[in-house]
Amino acid sequence: MNNGFAPFEDACLTVAHDESNAYDAVVPPIVQTSLFTFNDYDDMIASYRGEKIRPIYTRGLNPTVRMFEEILAKLEGAQDAIGFASGMSAISSTVLSFVEPGDRIVAVRHLYPDAFRLFGTLLKRMRIEVTYVDGRDEEEVARALPGAKLLYLESPTSWVMETHDIAALAALARRHGVITTIDNSWASPIFQQPLSLGVDLVIHSASKYLGGHSDVVAGVVAGSKELIGRVRSEAYPYLGGKLSPFDAWLLIRGMRTLPIRMKAHEQSALAIARRLQAHEAVEAVCYPGLANQLPNGLSGTSGLFSFIFRDGVDIRAFSDHLKLFKLGVSWGGHESLIVPGNVVLAQKAQPNSAVAFGISPRSVRLHVGLEGTEALWSDLEAAITAASSG
Repeated sequence: MNNGFAPFEDACLTVAHDESNAYDAVVPPIVQTSLFTFNDYDDMIASYRGEKIRPIYTRGLNPTVRMFEEILAKLEGAQDAIGFASGMSAISSTVLSFVEPGDRIVAVRHLYPDAFRLFGTLLKRMRIEVTYVDGRDEEEVARALPGAKLLYLESPTSWVMETHDIAALAALARRHGVITTIDNSWASPIFQQPLSLGVDLVIHSASKYLGGHSDVVAGVVAGSKELIGRVRSEAYPYLGGKLSPFDAWLLIRGMRTLPIRMKAHEQSALAIARRLQAHEAVEAVCYPGLANQLPNGLSGTSGLFSFIFRDGVDIRAFSDHLKLFKLGVSWGGHESLIVPGNVVLAQKAQPNSAVAFGISPRSVRLHVGLEGTEALWSDLEAAITAASSG
């Protein structure tokens, strides 16, 4: 089993361009500039013609951002990568680089809610159709693929954590000439490398595990030079979702500890998921790590999962009794978080993906942070007891 450490060690050998290694600093400098100048006319015109690749303007290329992109590409086994100002910027720029009005996307159900809303609002206005399928049913996916332009995957999926045979779905898409993309934020490159399974493009909300400290909002997409070049030329310059040098520097810092953090999240989350599964107040736990065998493609699991309370537990009281687990969106940082399903159901944003995907009002999504397994379990257990009394 690939534990993810080999590609990480290889990626650590990636260095920035020589000019970025100022003063032989062990931490790379931040090239915080909006533009770059040229030695002479010939240098400038060669750069604009694309005869030489060099920074011109930070909205297009920046040495610190480029260093992050190179490290992420190495981690994912990709030829190239491109960073963005948010995960949604990475998603929207990637999708819009490959679809046109009248095209159709096939997407697995239980998507990240804002991806679902993008598909149901802006893409709908552009007359781009989205067909949702159960990614576990390969026959259903195969029936939906003919004529589609893009297959959009998540595995595991948001909230309910359904897993798919990524290699099989990617092979189906290739058979029909459909480009495959996947959101790999949950597993990170440490526990899943979708390009090795035949996927064309891998997307991350880098705000999550790649950054790991809840102090940066960013996104990234990795793939072949040809496909990343298309995103870089057709959407990236015009949608303006560029990654800042400082945020790229924070991401480089975060990725240095990525395998250590992922192992710690996995160990603690698995212990807590098992205890919740055995608790009389819990009806079900949605976590791939509880399966007898990890699905094809996954070499480990992260700290994000959900569970469903049985009747008789006051979820409001449970939420308010917690001390270490805080109520908050996002995940992937050092802190432990919860989001009650009923809160998501109450969200005003439309289309409401929670309703469409059937999130249970008695469910709770957990992100298990790095505070320590026993302390976190004590917090949960005390809150469940308080919410179940009377």
